[in-house]
Formats: sequence, structure tokens, C-alpha cells
Amino acid sequence: MHLYLVQHGLAKPKDEDPERPLSDQGRTDVGRMAAFLARTRPAIGRVIHSGKLRAAQTALIFAETIGPGRIVEQAAEGLAPKDSTDLVAAAIDGWTDDTMIVGHLPHLGRLVGRLVVGDEDETVVHFQPGTVVCVERGENGGGWTVTWAVRPELMGG
Repeated sequence: MHLYLVQHGLAKPKDEDPERPLSDQGRTDVGRMAAFLARTRPAIGRVIHSGKLRAAQTALIFAETIGPGRIVEQAAEGLAPKDSTDLVAAAIDGWTDDTMIVGHLPHLGRLVGRLVVGDEDETVVHFQPGTVVCVERGENGGGWTVTWAVRPELMGG
């Protein structure tokens, strides 16, 4: 199983728009990342987001670009920036299908640390807005490994 962890795209500053939707640059970056991922033909069946506007917009761009048939859903809880990783980690244990989670820092960074090295205080990947990290549940007793990570700066522009 592959798990795609995505930090939402660059958002507008809070003083410009309290809802913090994606900025023009954020939409561009996420669009390029989604197009890159779509070329790999991922088997992502669902895209889960935190419910914050910038995460929801990022999730929709990915789902629409990757192709039809993707379910986009808002997590009831557990994906806010400062939430514990306990709820998500427990849920992931029961998943068998490739899934994308669109969220925020520091939560995503802590989740990757927990999954890969068993310590959410360990930095495994440096996220920036629009980053996609693919982790895979391996054959090492069910542990997770980082398969790849791509940041928008690598897509140019």
C-alpha cells in the first residue's frame, strides 16, 4: 500500500483573506505536482483532507488531475496542524488501498516520523507547501519506508 502525504499548496496570508485559500502560486504549484503525479498513474482511490479551505482546494486539484473515480473526503478529525498523530496512525493500520492525505505542518512531518522511524519527533522529510511524499508499507514487518518525495521547486517555474 502507498500513502501519499501532501502539504497543502501555498495559501494567501491571513490578513489578506482569513479563510486562507490557495494563492495563485499555490494553485500553480499544486497543479504542476498533480500533473506530475498523474503521469505515474497512481492507484489512489481516495483523497482525504483536513477540511481547511487550502487543504480542500489542494485535494480537489489532485483528485481532478489524477483522474475520475477518486473519492474526496473531509476527515472528521485528526488532520489539523497540531493534532496528535494517534488517530490517523490507527486508521492507516486498517487501510489496504492507496490513499492521499492532504494536511498541514507540523502534523504531516510528525506523521511521517512516526510511520517511518517510530518517532514523531524525528524529521524524516522537509515539507514545503505543495510537497508530496510517498510512503509504502513494506515487507519489513509492516513498517513504512519513504519511496520518494517531490517538492514544487523541482517542477520548475
